[in-house]
Amino acid sequence: MANRKICVVTGSRAEYGLLYWLIHDILNAKDLDLQLVVTGMHLSREYGYTVQQIEADGLEISHKVEMLVSSDTPTGITKSIGLGMISFADVYASLRPDLVVMLGDRFEILAAASAALIATLPICHLHGGELTEGAFDDAIRHSITKMSHLHCVSTEIYRQRVIQLGEDPSRVFNEGAVGLDNLERLCLLDRGSLEAKIEFALGERSLLVNWHPVTLESTQSELILQSILDVLNEFTDVKVVFTKANADTGGGAINRMIDQYVAAHQDRSISETSFGQLRYLSLLKYVTGVVGNSSSGIIEAPSLQTGTVNIGDRQKGRVRANSVIDCSNNKDDIRTALERLFSKRFQSELSKVVNPHGGTGVSGKIIDIIRKSRLESIQKKSFYDVVGN
Repeated sequence: MANRKICVVTGSRAEYGLLYWLIHDILNAKDLDLQLVVTGMHLSREYGYTVQQIEADGLEISHKVEMLVSSDTPTGITKSIGLGMISFADVYASLRPDLVVMLGDRFEILAAASAALIATLPICHLHGGELTEGAFDDAIRHSITKMSHLHCVSTEIYRQRVIQLGEDPSRVFNEGAVGLDNLERLCLLDRGSLEAKIEFALGERSLLVNWHPVTLESTQSELILQSILDVLNEFTDVKVVFTKANADTGGGAINRMIDQYVAAHQDRSISETSFGQLRYLSLLKYVTGVVGNSSSGIIEAPSLQTGTVNIGDRQKGRVRANSVIDCSNNKDDIRTALERLFSKRFQSELSKVVNPHGGTGVSGKIIDIIRKSRLESIQKKSFYDVVGN
């Protein structure tokens, strides 16, 4: 019997980090053949050209799909989706995979899913059922769910939500967050080695700041970031490490603001387009807290017993641990949240935090689903009506 050909699509540095062990486990499985398709920010010099990291990890790339135009306006993003669909049509026709695996809710993945749908290819979607009410990613994620046939989610709440969308319960699996495998299987750097690699001392108090465009409030993203920067100026003894924004609407403007801030505060701040998974997770472990609106503060940080100040609505709706402090966009609330984060009482409670996205050996469980699921005629889906069941 021929091996199943499993096509994994990755379009961003963060998503590749989450998929890392799953990709390698597919590669090493004797009964599966890996087809790796790289697209989006991986191929952009502006966003770190992280395809080099994938190649450095020893992975053979089956196809590179150039789809990003230089503009991060709504028009530019829409054109990028169109270019992606055109290219993925050719890629799928060439690779003829048995199953396409994709994660999350980015527009690059929407293009990959749409082309797979028309090509009648089964899709296994990871991290469906989640909510991010401040971004149009929410609609993209649910759309990909409806195009997909197998679903691996990270909490039981998300599983029930995918079923609520009409998906067959027997094809929706709660196995935990696949990115947490990194914390089991990756040997994180010790603090001294980390500081040497990033050429920056974290000091007694430090913050990892991730700020991404709030795509349903794109005109506000820069104003909110300015409020964050203004509040950071009040904590003059705190070292700040910035990661750059994704290739979303308005991401370029945010990155320019970060560059300007770091240039003016070189004694206590640095920025990087992409730290890579090892350095990034090591930073998450050793900083006093993570600040901004990134999913890593919700999903990975609790497992490292690191507190999070989650600002605004971009992650609104996600299940969260007690280590997450939610606050609004105004300066007073941000300041109050940071003061709570730094408090001895809050820091002492972090050791008791339980991550609701937790799970062990998640990649292996997904491999079993990929291996054992019947794919014949799986594209013909019946709507599972929760009203009638």
